[in-house]
Order: sequence, then structure tokens, then C-alpha cells
Amino acid sequence: MYILQESLFSFEELQKLESKERLPIFFSSIDLRPYAKDLRNSSPRGADGHCRQGILRALLAAPLENIDTFTGLHHRLDVDLRFRYQCGLRLDRKAPSIATLSRVFSELTNKGLAKRLFEDLVAQCKQEGIIDGSHVAIDSAAINAYEKKQPKRKSELTGNANWGAKFDSFGNKAKWFGYKLHLAVDTASELPMALSVTPAHVNDGDMAPTLMEQVATGTKVKFFMLDAGYDQLKNYEAARNVKAQAIIPMNLRNEKEPPAGMTSSGTPCCSMGFAMTYWGADGDQLKFRCPHATGKVDCPLGMAACSSSNYGMVVKVDTKSDLRRYSSPHRDTKRWKELYNERTSVERCNSRLKRYLTADALHVWGIQKVTTHQYLNAIVLLASALAMARQSKRAAA
Repeated sequence: MYILQESLFSFEELQKLESKERLPIFFSSIDLRPYAKDLRNSSPRGADGHCRQGILRALLAAPLENIDTFTGLHHRLDVDLRFRYQCGLRLDRKAPSIATLSRVFSELTNKGLAKRLFEDLVAQCKQEGIIDGSHVAIDSAAINAYEKKQPKRKSELTGNANWGAKFDSFGNKAKWFGYKLHLAVDTASELPMALSVTPAHVNDGDMAPTLMEQVATGTKVKFFMLDAGYDQLKNYEAARNVKAQAIIPMNLRNEKEPPAGMTSSGTPCCSMGFAMTYWGADGDQLKFRCPHATGKVDCPLGMAACSSSNYGMVVKVDTKSDLRRYSSPHRDTKRWKELYNERTSVERCNSRLKRYLTADALHVWGIQKVTTHQYLNAIVLLASALAMARQSKRAAA
């Protein structure tokens, strides 16, 4: 738990350091040699003579230093010799050109190396106890495109940027042209565990099952927290398939009224119409007791009209009978609300990616390159958490 708590603020702590101190700490957490090896051309150092590992380090340092263009990165490498040296690039040569930086970025994209590095870092964070993974929050964020705006119908044919709309936390409808970043985040560390990028018009609920499956590979997830926009049966089923529970508020716009004898939150009603009292779960069975017997209401008929037992009438509900309506823990409970409140971790992760890094400062186009750009930003968060956790361990030793 000590490391988990440390990782909550490690990235902000790293940001407070000067660049000359921040970069060595950051690079200490990742070994880029296996990935740089796959970037090399047939020539040992590449046709342009620049070390591929150095360029890869520079591409990762860019979002950390809030550099969002290849032009800006080239300029920083050209004028800041310390920065170039810390990236592992030679000082007796000119800085890599804009074209070289762009070409290596394209190689990262074509060979899927950014995704591989991301997944390897997630695995390392799990091994070192930084990522727990038992509670996961899922949500999407709007990403504005660096592409020429087109009519929606024409954009759908390209599979790249498109028009999207979303309601903010105040109920205002926001429109944008670009993409959606879909994130699955460990709620304890607030670190990303899986991500995907889609055109902005893609429905959030369509992407959740894939993210759940990716996260659950090698991780025992207990709960997935999602907002009401994901209130679709397939998302409850996807969570159930990986032996987890989806915690999603019911979107009452999807139904006119609850089934007879049931509240909108899935609580059975007694014969007098009172909501019964939730009394715990036994496996897939939810147990509800007479509300008069539990002191929740003062029924004019007492318990005798419904049950001859002093315990009062009991109703059991099988959660498998309606995965969307029934949840364990039950929707009306304090525990359910506590779990749902953990969903804000994905919002904070999205905020870090946009506010401190360059997730929403695109200067590449096409969904594949945009995805690589998002992976590089997510890698910075993971590597930062690893670096600060290891530094804390060394300091405590």
C-alpha cells in the first residue's frame, strides 16, 4: 500500500523537478534497448548514423517536456546540448533532422513498438506492486485532430478523424472533430492499463468489452467502474465473462418504467409496495427482507400479512437473471456508491495526459499515428511511476 499511495502523486512530484534532474530519473526506469534494436536498419547505427535508442528516448522525452511537434523536438535537441546528451545522442553530430524524427515515429507505428513498450511497462508496474488491477475504471476523452475537417459522412469512409459529441459534467453538449481516447485505469494508482483510439463518433459502450478483456489478461479484476453512458447489457456480460462485476449507474432513459414489483434500482417491493431491505449476498443470490421487520418502514399490516415468521418475508434474486439490473454489491448500498466513486481515477488520468503531457496536442494525422502518440503519453505516466517508486524504495533502504 505504501507504493500504491506513492504512485498517486509521483508524476506531479516528477514534474516539479527541473528538466536536467527530471530526465535522468525518468530514463532510469526503462530499458529501451530491445525496442531500439527493432528500429535499426541493416546498418548497425542506421543509414543516417543516429542512434535509434537515442531518438526513441527523445520521442519519449518530448511529451514529458511538453514538446508536441517534431520541429519543436528538433529545435530542443539542436540548442540544448544537455538535453541531447541525456537522450543519449552524440554531441559531435548535428541533431536528428525533423525528417529523421518523423521517420522513426513512423517505424514505431508500423512495427507496433509503442504498444509493446506500454504493455511491458504495465506488466512491470504489476510486478512491483504499483498497479493492483483489482478495481478498474473505464472512460473516454475527446482528442482534437490535426487534420482537415470534413463532413461526417466523408470522414466515416476514411476511418480516421470524425465529428463527435459528448455531454460534460454540467450537462452541456460539446462537439469536436477528431478522436476518442478510450482508457482503462487502475483506480488505486490512477495509471493506464489499456487504451484504444477510435474516431470521435464511435460509441463508448462499443469499446468497453475489448478494454475489459485486455485488462483481465493476467490480472484478477473484481470490479469495473463506468459511467451511465456504458449502461448496455453487453458491458455487464463482458465483465461477467472475466469473473468481474460492472459498476454502472442505470441510464433511465433506456426504459420508461421498471418491471412490476421492482424499483428502478432493482430492489424488490413487498406486497404493500414498500422497497424491501437489502440483506447481503450469497454468491449470485441477493437477499432482501421485509422492510417492516428491519425497521425501515411502519407497515399498517405489520409482518403477519406477508409471513408467519418473526424474521419477516424474504425474497432472493439471482443476479444472473438480469445482469444489467442486479449487481453485487446491490445498487442502493453504501459499498456500491463507494466503488462507483473510484471512477474519478480515470478522469484524473485523462487530465494528466492532457494537462501535463501532449495527449490533446496532436501534430500527426491518421488513426495509427494518433494511437502511437497516445501510447507514448501513457508510457510517460507508467515510466514516471516506476522511476519514483524505485527512488522511494532506495531512499527507504
